[in-house]
Amino acid sequence: MLNIYVTSSERKSGKTFISAGIAATMQSLGYSTTVYKPIQTSGIEIKGFMQSPDLTFVKTIDPYINTHFSYLYKENTEPLIASEIDNEIIETDFILNEYKRITSMYECTIMDGDGGILSPIAVNTHTADLIKKLSIPIIITTSPSVNSINNTLMTIFAAQEKGLDVRGVILNNIQKDCDKTLLSSIPRAIEEFTNVKVLGLLPNLGAKFSPEDLITAILNGMDIESIFNIKIEKLDLN
Repeated sequence: MLNIYVTSSERKSGKTFISAGIAATMQSLGYSTTVYKPIQTSGIEIKGFMQSPDLTFVKTIDPYINTHFSYLYKENTEPLIASEIDNEIIETDFILNEYKRITSMYECTIMDGDGGILSPIAVNTHTADLIKKLSIPIIITTSPSVNSINNTLMTIFAAQEKGLDVRGVILNNIQKDCDKTLLSSIPRAIEEFTNVKVLGLLPNLGAKFSPEDLITAILNGMDIESIFNIKIEKLDLN
């Protein structure tokens, strides 16, 4: 199955941007694709209805990608705290059943995480525990900064300690004026100190990028086949 869970080394490192980009790319290659966000915090209320801002963004990239969520909370905080505020407890078994149902309908499922892998989602339960139950590999997004190496290494070590399959790291949101030494040292350190590869370097596309710009950046800057650990024949036809 062409399924992947997108997580990050810190908040605001482009999980949903990467999720939308991979989904749109796979859809453009002819694979029926969905984005499933099991837990959304920071929900937005519009005309009395709560909406997922992350899944709304996915739809702006490709309106034909079907999207799903299981829990939607308004508070901008960790999922466990948000669920307690809204008095709606997160049930991991419910997410597991939803995942099975959703993945049975599509060739490719992109799971867009909320928070990091150690974000608590229920009593004595981290996001990593949910990922372990799902038996889905992960990719980790990070943005180039002075804290990137430390944060990414900690995320990788925590994931591996939990027994997760870490497919690779995506270095995202690379500014044109990014320090070249910093940009080269982050992938080198990640690969020297772990057995995990950096599978993508994606530039900042600016505020007014098109869906085609994002798909092109994904195809040119990311090793899609290594992310899914499979030979994607449709890439040869693209």
